[in-house]
Amino acid sequence: MANHLVVDTTVVMAWCFEDETSPYADAVLDHLSKATAIVPAIWTLEVVNVLLRAERRKRLKPADSVRFLYLLSQLPIVVENTRAENSMKDLLALGRSSRLSSYDAAYLDLAMRNGCPLATLDKKLIKASRETDVSIFNASV
Repeated sequence: MANHLVVDTTVVMAWCFEDETSPYADAVLDHLSKATAIVPAIWTLEVVNVLLRAERRKRLKPADSVRFLYLLSQLPIVVENTRAENSMKDLLALGRSSRLSSYDAAYLDLAMRNGCPLATLDKKLIKASRETDVSIFNASV
């Protein structure tokens, strides 16, 4: 898909925490001014879980979490909803062959099915992407 990329939670949450920011994550965010991010349905649960854990550890105040969710809602991020029974076998097979969690396999699968690059900071996911010929978003483009 032209002007689309899959963005995983490692990149998105780097936008939330100053101590996790990176030039790569910033480049992905800048790229969203001319592209649309697509994410699997699990993404919403992952983002909320990270925020809840950060609040419990006093890294964020509840108001910070609400503000971050508002900021995310302003970005061109589309959550893909697929029928679970259509994808469960595929995700199981991909997770097995790539040695990924089901969560990470969901991002890789989405990039494979849509023919678009994957933006991630996760080393295992980068390795699996290379093994499956999924391109990794190039921050210098």
